[in-house]
Amino acid sequence: MNQDIVENVYINDALYDFKEDNIVNSNKMEYAIEVKRKMYSQFLNHQFENLNVLTGAGSSIGVGKTKKGKLLSHLWDDSVSKITEKKFYKFCELVRYVDKDKTSGNYVKNLEKLLSLANIAKDYVKDKAEEGEEEVDIKSIISKIESLIKDNCTITLPEDNPHQVFLEKITKRKVTFPRAKVFTLNYDTLFEQAGRKSNYTIIDGFSFSLPRTFSGRNFDYDIVSRSLSRVKEDDNFIQKVFHLYKPHGSVDWSKENGDILQKEKVDYALMIYPKDSKYESSYEQPYFEMMSRFQQNLRNENVLLICIGFSFNDKHIVTAIIEALEQNPSFQLMVVNKGIDDSSENFKPFFEAAKKYNNIALVDEEFVDFVKYYPDLKSYSQESNNKIIINNLTPDE
Repeated sequence: MNQDIVENVYINDALYDFKEDNIVNSNKMEYAIEVKRKMYSQFLNHQFENLNVLTGAGSSIGVGKTKKGKLLSHLWDDSVSKITEKKFYKFCELVRYVDKDKTSGNYVKNLEKLLSLANIAKDYVKDKAEEGEEEVDIKSIISKIESLIKDNCTITLPEDNPHQVFLEKITKRKVTFPRAKVFTLNYDTLFEQAGRKSNYTIIDGFSFSLPRTFSGRNFDYDIVSRSLSRVKEDDNFIQKVFHLYKPHGSVDWSKENGDILQKEKVDYALMIYPKDSKYESSYEQPYFEMMSRFQQNLRNENVLLICIGFSFNDKHIVTAIIEALEQNPSFQLMVVNKGIDDSSENFKPFFEAAKKYNNIALVDEEFVDFVKYYPDLKSYSQESNNKIIINNLTPDE
């Protein structure tokens, strides 16, 4: 059976009748994709007062000038190549990582679980190497894998990239609305580079003076044109500003003498590496500030959260989203991921929630295509906002 041939298309839970449209089977897939894109574009045409975006690895895959974003499964392969098969699989045995595919017998490429087990075992498990063989040191292997992750996440944004286009679209908002907020779980700096290329002011928790030092209060500041505000006796918010939060850290963060700094080059990046203890690490600064802001923003009124390329494998993030679904009646959730599947354990809670709540949209789409079909809304300046207010007045008022 050819899986590319679509027999039935359901729109709003109803089987669509193609007889009147004279669409043959080979064109049903194209029609379904077109309808899907029209529906989510129409939904996003509404101006949500509080717009939040959460991105995972799916927003970085395949993006980069020379080195491109990768999945953890790809980094597993890179780790095997760097450490050698023999040594890497001996490492798996030492930390008791036993997950294997039942058919092929090969290891399941779950680098996060492997590192979780390794961090538990590193202080008490020692390799008893046979004569003539090199001893496998667990701490050393962990360090090599973490170094490899950082190196692979140090990516240069290419000229043709979806990040700049995405920022331009989500920041076209009414000036009376809060700034668009981007929460990225990725360690790379693709959003920072995109913002700088397009001359955005990025409010990311770090000071504007050098050295760039982190303080949570920096998220409470905004950028206004002071001279115009004096003339008009109101705030004149400048265009091209967005908030950026990185709950898992960044390749350009470091901790020096108690201060958290953002620098072009760092010796040891301040990042929460893939492992089970991510939840516990999120209670340390600066991660705690990022998570607090995430929870706080999901509790606002008229809020939309767009999750892009996120695997829902981080329980502290998922818990905050589920809480918003259950407690905030004005919360809207859109999940954008390639290959959304209700058989996945990570997605199951959201498929179940979608049956219970009418404020969830699940979209099977890659980041690049989602950006392409994201509606290009009207940009509101301070002047246009005043005109809107004036036009709404009646003679009696």
